[in-house]
Amino acid sequence: MTSLRTGFSRGASRALGILVISLLASASARAETAPAQPAAAPTPTGAPPAPAETTAAPAAGAASADQGAYTVRLRGLEKNVNELKEQIFRTKARLNLLKETVLGGVIGASRAIIHHKNEMGSSFRLVKAAYALDGVQIYAKADDTGALAEMGDFDVYNGAIQPGSHTLSVALTYQGNGFGVFSYLKGYKFNVKSSHTFVAGDSKTTNITVVGYEKGNLTTQLADKPAVDFRVNVISAGEGGATAAAAPAKK
Repeated sequence: MTSLRTGFSRGASRALGILVISLLASASARAETAPAQPAAAPTPTGAPPAPAETTAAPAAGAASADQGAYTVRLRGLEKNVNELKEQIFRTKARLNLLKETVLGGVIGASRAIIHHKNEMGSSFRLVKAAYALDGVQIYAKADDTGALAEMGDFDVYNGAIQPGSHTLSVALTYQGNGFGVFSYLKGYKFNVKSSHTFVAGDSKTTNITVVGYEKGNLTTQLADKPAVDFRVNVISAGEGGATAAAAPAKK
């Protein structure tokens, strides 16, 4: 009886061992055939922010072009302002002369016509001209582009004037003009100042031509060549010809 019980226990233990081994083998097989799960990506901590997009700076050439256009507009505006100033000066001078004429009660009795004529040689280029009548500026123009010299002649004043003695003052500035071996002349400027006293007759027109000319000869110093001459014609009212002429000799 005892040996039967012992044999049964051994048989049950062997069967249980086989069952356990069998279960372990089955679990191991399922683990090997199951698909591997992907590992979760680690969450970055303290990662630097993505760099911000930058906009390319404008090309240097474009900035330079804009600056150049601004400079041209500024110079044009400055030129317009200077021209307006000149017109204001001339208008003010005419108003002052007209006021004197009205106070003198001689409107239309006398008249003055002042004209500039350029007879300078090619070595001199007129860049500035200023005129004053009895200390009042009646004309002023400056131009470094050569346009003033190319005009040849131009009107300075044409209007009423009070009979009596008057003084006309003129200041001219010339710039040297030369090419080749004479290009050094461009660095020189020559100033010429002169004045002339005339008498405006009652009911007459005084016509004054101011001539800028080059005096001397080849031996004359360059600085001494620019000169001014006043050519005066007096015309009676209603006459077309000159009744008198008084012009000092050229100096």
